[in-house]
Amino acid sequence: MNTLTKQQDSWQVPSFDISLWLGKKSDYCVIIPVINEGERIKSLLSRMAALAIADMADIIIVDGGSSDGSLELTSLRDLGVRGLLLKTGEGKLSAQLRCAYAFALEQDYEGIITIDGNDKDDPEAIPNFITALKNGFDFVQASRFLNGGIAENTPKSRDLAIRFMHAPVLSIASGFKWTDTTQGFRAYSKKMLLDPNMSIFRDVFMTYELLAYLSYRAPKLGYRCIELATIRRYPKGEVPTKISSVKGNISVLLVLFKASFGLYNIKLKK
Repeated sequence: MNTLTKQQDSWQVPSFDISLWLGKKSDYCVIIPVINEGERIKSLLSRMAALAIADMADIIIVDGGSSDGSLELTSLRDLGVRGLLLKTGEGKLSAQLRCAYAFALEQDYEGIITIDGNDKDDPEAIPNFITALKNGFDFVQASRFLNGGIAENTPKSRDLAIRFMHAPVLSIASGFKWTDTTQGFRAYSKKMLLDPNMSIFRDVFMTYELLAYLSYRAPKLGYRCIELATIRRYPKGEVPTKISSVKGNISVLLVLFKASFGLYNIKLKK
């Protein structure tokens, strides 16, 4: 039994089906979590096709249970998608990511890039993420707030919450200066995701916990972290998000403080 197989015995991963898998072609993959993104996921995939992202990394979509017909297999293949996973177990975003990360690690990818399927992030940054992983970084975070980044039509309340609450709290708690901590445009090394002291495959990660936890935990465990300037555009007059205005934002803040106080940590292995 190899090391990965031994680790998998303790992984808690929601059940999921493999709706499409054309096999591994690259050392890196781009994972896109979606649920009922409609034309937004089609637009993102078209932009990625224009940039020839599929020649640099395998594109894998993880669906949380879409019912809008936006994930027709022939269209996905035509746009360069190599894999489609359908989460059938419980949970939201973090549960979807655990499904996709477990699948990707089983395929032995060297690094994983994640980009939201709502077409707010510009995929032109993906080659820079891959380069950072190749250069030895373990956690690459997109930031619209760095010099060279662009934040367009960001709702004012969200802009203020990120700049003056979420990013500062995680920066102080983790010891790494973050500027943009709520978005899911990120990249991780295989080494970091497989670290038993990180232990990402736990059922405590069901909604938005995994994003905050990794931002807190990775610097604490000594992993090399970096932010890259990126473009994040909200469409005018629309806020494509699965976070409800009041209850959802309160939940995100509770997750932030739980992560920052180490409540998702496990005991370090000696």
